[in-house]
Amino acid sequence: MAGKRPDDREAARTFLISVAAELAGMHAQTLRTYDRLGLVSPQRSSGGGRRYSQRDVDLLREVQRLSQDEGVNLAGIKRIIELTNQVEALQSRLSEMADELARLSAKKSRDIAVVPKSTALVVWQPRKKNR
Repeated sequence: MAGKRPDDREAARTFLISVAAELAGMHAQTLRTYDRLGLVSPQRSSGGGRRYSQRDVDLLREVQRLSQDEGVNLAGIKRIIELTNQVEALQSRLSEMADELARLSAKKSRDIAVVPKSTALVVWQPRKKNR
């Protein structure tokens, strides 16, 4: 992993099911059940073994909190996870669009020039080249 930042290595690190279960405070069989139900989707090794990321472990802890502390059933938890993922995707897209808007707005302001000591506004737009 030469050349990778510590954050990259942290994100790439995965845990065996026994380690992930211990980190999440659950039994390994519970993790298998949650995988079958689609609550968490760990990566798979070439041999088919489950490999859990830190994000997966955090999600497992949240599933446990929702279930035990909030009394949400597994179907409700699955829907919460789906909606959370959808909100995150929309927020990411919104951020991309805001960046693009700022870029276009900055470009447009460079294309407009005001003549000093005049009330006239000169708008210049480059001609589109015919190909």
